[in-house]
Amino acid sequence: MSIMLKSQAEIAKMRASGILLRQVHDAIAPHVVPGASTMDLERIAVAKIAELGAKAAFKGYHGYPAALCTSINQEVVHGIPSEKRVLQEGDVLSIDCGCILDGYYSDAAVTYAVGKISPRHQQLLEVTQASLEAAIEQAQVGNRLGDISHAVQSVCEAQGFGVVRDFVGHGIGRAMHEDPQVPNFGPAGKGPRLKAGMVLAIEPMINAGGPEVRVLPDGWTAVTVDGSYSAHFEHTVAITREGPLVLTR
Repeated sequence: MSIMLKSQAEIAKMRASGILLRQVHDAIAPHVVPGASTMDLERIAVAKIAELGAKAAFKGYHGYPAALCTSINQEVVHGIPSEKRVLQEGDVLSIDCGCILDGYYSDAAVTYAVGKISPRHQQLLEVTQASLEAAIEQAQVGNRLGDISHAVQSVCEAQGFGVVRDFVGHGIGRAMHEDPQVPNFGPAGKGPRLKAGMVLAIEPMINAGGPEVRVLPDGWTAVTVDGSYSAHFEHTVAITREGPLVLTR
C-alpha cells in the first residue's frame, strides 16, 4: 500500500475541486422532489459541471454511464440515472457525485428525504450523517485509520443500523481511488497512522436492516439483501496539522 501525501498546493487544488462539487450538489438539491426523474437530476448535474469548467469524475469510469449515482430506497450505491425512475413521496435518494478540476478529484454524497419520510428512515439519514461527522473528527494527525472506521460503526450500530462491509471509502487525489481503503467498520487503534497530507473520501453506507448487499444484473446497482432502505453520506477530507479540513463543504 502506497499512501500518497499531498502538498499544501495540491490540497488547495483539491479544495477548489471540492467547492465546485458542492455547488453541483447545491444545484441539484431543490429538484429532489416527488415527480422528478433521476435523469432530470443527472441533466442538472451535467449542465452545472460544464458551466463551472470541470469534468464529471464518474462518467466513463470503468464504463459507468453517468455523472451521478442516484440510489433510491433499498439501493445502496451506484444506482444509474434513468427517465423511468421517478421519485415518489416517502422515498430516500442518495446522490453521489465526483468532479475533476485541474487534474484533482473531489467526491461527495448526500442522501435526501423525498417529501415526508417515515420516522425510522429520517433517523437513518440523521444517524448516517452523524457517523460521518464523528469519523471526520477522528481524521487527526497521529490517529490511526481504524479510528475513523470505528467511529462510523459505533455510532450506527448503537442505533440498530447495519454497516455495509462490501463497499468502503478511499484515498483520493489525482485518481478517484487511491490507497488506503477506508472501511466503515473495525477496531479503533489499528491500521496506518494518519499523517498530514493524506486526503480521504470518508463515506458511511448504512442500512436500516442488515449489512448484506448484492449487485443487480446491470453490474452496478448495489441493493440491500433484506430490502431495507439505505443511506450514504460522503465528504472528501484532508488531514492537516490544524485538524481535519473538509474539502467538499
